[in-house]
Amino acid sequence: MKAIKILLLSGLLIITVSCKKYLDVVPSEYITEEDVFNNINLAEQALARLYNALPNDLGANITAYTDESYHHWFDSGEATDAYKYNLGSWSNTDNPLGNWSGKYQDIRRANIFIAHIDAVPIPLDRADYYAIWKPRYKAEARFLRAQYYFELFKRYGAVPLITTSADIDPADIENTLVYRNSVDEVVDFIVSECNAIAAELPLNHEDAQIGRITKGAALALKSRTLLYAASPLFNGNPLYAGIKNSDGKALFSAVYDKEKWKKAADAAKEVIDLGIYTLYNPFPANPVQNYAAQFYTRDYTETILPKIIVNGTGYDGSILPNGPPFKGSGKFTPLLEFVNAYEMNNGYPIGESGSGYIPEGTWAGQLWDGLKFQNVSNISNMYKNRDPRFYASVFFQYSVWRFDAMKRPVKLAWWGAGNGQTDGWATSKGGTNPWGHNIRKFLSPDYDRNANTGTGRRNFPIFRLAEIYLDYAEAMNEYRAQPDASVYQYINLVRNRVSMPALPVLASDNTQDGMRKRIQNEKRVELAFEGSRFWDVRRWLIAKSVDNAAVNVLNARPSVAELTATGLNVTSEAAGVAVLYKATVIQTRVFTDKHYLMPIPQTEIDKDPNLVQNYGW
Repeated sequence: MKAIKILLLSGLLIITVSCKKYLDVVPSEYITEEDVFNNINLAEQALARLYNALPNDLGANITAYTDESYHHWFDSGEATDAYKYNLGSWSNTDNPLGNWSGKYQDIRRANIFIAHIDAVPIPLDRADYYAIWKPRYKAEARFLRAQYYFELFKRYGAVPLITTSADIDPADIENTLVYRNSVDEVVDFIVSECNAIAAELPLNHEDAQIGRITKGAALALKSRTLLYAASPLFNGNPLYAGIKNSDGKALFSAVYDKEKWKKAADAAKEVIDLGIYTLYNPFPANPVQNYAAQFYTRDYTETILPKIIVNGTGYDGSILPNGPPFKGSGKFTPLLEFVNAYEMNNGYPIGESGSGYIPEGTWAGQLWDGLKFQNVSNISNMYKNRDPRFYASVFFQYSVWRFDAMKRPVKLAWWGAGNGQTDGWATSKGGTNPWGHNIRKFLSPDYDRNANTGTGRRNFPIFRLAEIYLDYAEAMNEYRAQPDASVYQYINLVRNRVSMPALPVLASDNTQDGMRKRIQNEKRVELAFEGSRFWDVRRWLIAKSVDNAAVNVLNARPSVAELTATGLNVTSEAAGVAVLYKATVIQTRVFTDKHYLMPIPQTEIDKDPNLVQNYGW
């Protein structure tokens, strides 16, 4: 059999066809479920189709749906979707992130596969091979179905659990209507599936099979699910006490259960204790590179489950700064609130006494350009001595990228006339501009867009060990009355990878509340632009604070009066830099209590009146 990795990488054999062709497989003459499951090769293609639905947040717009960044392609539909969330204007009929029907279609495909794979005929000369692989295929499909349910759970909380693939009889529609299962039932289902399939799955795969589900992936999904279930959004949240099915069944528990945190901690520890994953650590003498390189290489030491991505430059093209010689599209601007979340390299938050943070003035020294250290100058002191992960994740004024090829640093301040000559679009493309910062994480220094040489070779980490370490620290901090060695150990392993000081540093780090803030911030910077922040601020019930306020960027589009007041030539680079380092409101965002969970789509409620709506919708 050809390695299924080829299917996962390219999807060349998975082509969308008529909706009558249930599993979306080819060739076109195979149009029925019976055709697919009478041929092991087609069944394998159906499994690959299920893999294609795994999440991939590389370059995803979800970073602009929360307090990480701002999407400044004003004239694009994807930016419009981000603004709907930012301004609270999305609804039960217009939810860009909902995907209710899409996930249930994926679940149905998985149910069909699970129900039929055992009976698929096998060539006699391949019996020994498939005696091993068919049970694994089934276990993989069960994992994928559980993952799809997790995607629904984190959006909606309580959702209907449908685990069979029975056809709907239009003449008996009343018996096909479903109710929402409770949050506890959904969580129990995902966890029980992960427990059941872990024994069927291998610890590792040979190289040709990398990207397939392993025991570690199953346990990581279990860990993440239990962490969400223990979190304030789902654990005793009084907002949801009144959400009940028509028969009176409560869908959310209104009683806080501290033991849920212990279950989450135990599940994270189960992944850790497999002993087969290690933090990516090939450049310990260079903490910036030690973090950055993981995200533009095909890492399989820390990554527990990668979404395999073909070699390509699409991400680089959309994220790199726009101006010559970078020639990117500068899609997102990291917000000033996000930039300020990075601690000083002495472990102090920038607002703490003793941090040494003095934003006024400039410094000269060396910065890592992705390939080597380069001498730099005129760097704002606001970027001096920060957490190494900052330099790996964010471009800023006069930072460097492949300097020998680019020949100059990044310039994100305004300068020039007309559209200006910044590395962002100052007034064209609907008024877009990187506003003083630009995303760097995941960009590949192997690719030179200016010369059109090289390519990106990266995967997206669906689960990685650093997250599991931080999950364990979070769960144990919530379970203990105050943090102990079990909390500090694993957060400090993550910090040590980038040469950040071990906690505790501040007196407040010795309290549960103080450590909670530290862990939340550690997740913010360690998992930046990986799609976690949107969900984390919701499960922590802090989104009403962080996503319901004015958000700031730098002053990269100053007024003529501001430029004139510098006493410099108003079209000069120096004038633009002189007025750059000022917090400037780019958007005032709206988040209310109802936004913590997504509404059941109105179209679904119209079809099935048994589906009660979420709070506030």
